[in-house]
Amino acid sequence: MENSVLINHEKIHLRQQLEMLVIFFYLWYIVEYYYWFLKYNNKMKAYRSISFEREAFAKETDLSYLKNRAFWNFLKYRNSSDE
Repeated sequence: MENSVLINHEKIHLRQQLEMLVIFFYLWYIVEYYYWFLKYNNKMKAYRSISFEREAFAKETDLSYLKNRAFWNFLKYRNSSDE
């Protein structure tokens, strides 16, 4: 993975964390992870289904994404794409 893409992916997570005052980000992240893990019984599929990760992976190559990103935009990624 190219460094700028990885950095952008992590910057998206930083924005998500700031929006949720950090602690709520991690609480939501854990709850979502276990929800998807119980549904799929697959660690990687659970991880990739978390709304924060889905947004970050979907937009990581768009290096200008954060300039126009709407507040709490991760909510658009709540549903798993392969349900």
